[in-house]
Amino acid sequence: MGHSISKLAGHRIQSSPKIQKMIAELVAAVGEEEKSLESVRGPQAEAIDHGKQVFEEVGKYRGRPLNYQYLGTGAGHGAYVEVEDGSIKMDLINGIGVHIFGHSHPKMREAAVRGALSDVVMQGNLGPHHEYLELSKMLVEHASKKSRLKYVWFSTCGSMAGENALKMARQKNTPAKLVIAMQNAFAGRSTMMAELTDNPAYKEGLPSYHEVLRIPWFDSSNPRSSEDSLRKFKEIVAANPKQVATFCFEPMLGEGGYRTAPREFFVPILEFCREQKIAVWCDEVQTFMRTGELFAFETLEIGEYVDLCTIAKTLQTGATLYTEEYNPKAGLVAGTFSGSSASLAAGMAALKMMTEEGYLGKSGHVQKVHDSFVGMMNRLNETTCKGQLREAGGMGLMVAATPLDGSKDKVNKLLQVLYKNGMIAFSCGRDPYRLRFLLPAIMNTKDVELAGKILETSILEMMQ
Repeated sequence: MGHSISKLAGHRIQSSPKIQKMIAELVAAVGEEEKSLESVRGPQAEAIDHGKQVFEEVGKYRGRPLNYQYLGTGAGHGAYVEVEDGSIKMDLINGIGVHIFGHSHPKMREAAVRGALSDVVMQGNLGPHHEYLELSKMLVEHASKKSRLKYVWFSTCGSMAGENALKMARQKNTPAKLVIAMQNAFAGRSTMMAELTDNPAYKEGLPSYHEVLRIPWFDSSNPRSSEDSLRKFKEIVAANPKQVATFCFEPMLGEGGYRTAPREFFVPILEFCREQKIAVWCDEVQTFMRTGELFAFETLEIGEYVDLCTIAKTLQTGATLYTEEYNPKAGLVAGTFSGSSASLAAGMAALKMMTEEGYLGKSGHVQKVHDSFVGMMNRLNETTCKGQLREAGGMGLMVAATPLDGSKDKVNKLLQVLYKNGMIAFSCGRDPYRLRFLLPAIMNTKDVELAGKILETSILEMMQ
């Protein structure tokens, strides 16, 4: 055959020195072309008509218009992305949290190209390749350091990771089927994950299965908040003996308003779950890699209680991590796709950078970006935008503030003004609605300063 087993074992084509050199040269050449995309600019005269045409075409084919007049050209650099109308925007929502290292990071690109050279575009749980094995090993090794999580199963998005977690919890604890979740929770867009989501606007016209019961999120203004939530939890369990299969919670509310809670809020609830043999499901689809540690359960030091953990977004695919006790019977979880070869390779690159290049820990770059950005918003709230960017905070790269009067109309209008002025952000929460950011981990001081100028200009424009 002409090839030794050792040479054939694992990504033979991608490991070729000749191929590696070609990939590096290609990524470098493309990156050189994009270095000019390092700040914001408005639409370019020669591209405005083209941009308008393609923006309208997207709306035509999907049945509703774009939220922003945004269609990327495929070019970007760091925190900046080029749009089809020739404008360059500062992207501080990053596909709702997918591009944690911003646009065109060379290591992400190199990994994706290597993965794309595989003989298959999509890998599956029946026919996995070496990326599947390597990413599985990396995730389990990291997760098990501060938890009992032992296994991982891939899917293609956070919703499917959640569906798998719910099936594991219900199978283990059958006939129990009820879920206790937080008020203002968000879990995804599949039918059951929409049921877990506490937002009527996201499930209009869908049936209600009455299988999800809720407890209040932590309220810093209520000194008895923790006791109230625990009491409500116990009341639900008492009213439904042996019917609660799992407690699903986000370590930090995402769509619900970027609200945080201290460890002391969670521990009594988690202790009660352990006592009652209720599965503890930590939904980290949005928090994974973002909170200053790899997992938010590490940041909160609650990993010992976690039975199931769902992740996606920054991983470039979806995954469910689980303990020995919740290892499902054959046939319960499967699914054709586990992710594209390129996305699995890119996920490994993101995980490697996050854990090896100084991003994590109290003095890591994630915390520095957080402190810098929150500090900038607090300064604006105290000076030129006095009282118009309240309660700035969050956790790690997840940052939000309550702008203006916190009404839905004002916040939505502000988002469009920000976009016009060069920034992509988004909203979260309800009453008040909040301005949220999913910051790229590669942000620097210059980026934060520019973000502050755009925020200031936009808030003042709204106040006129």
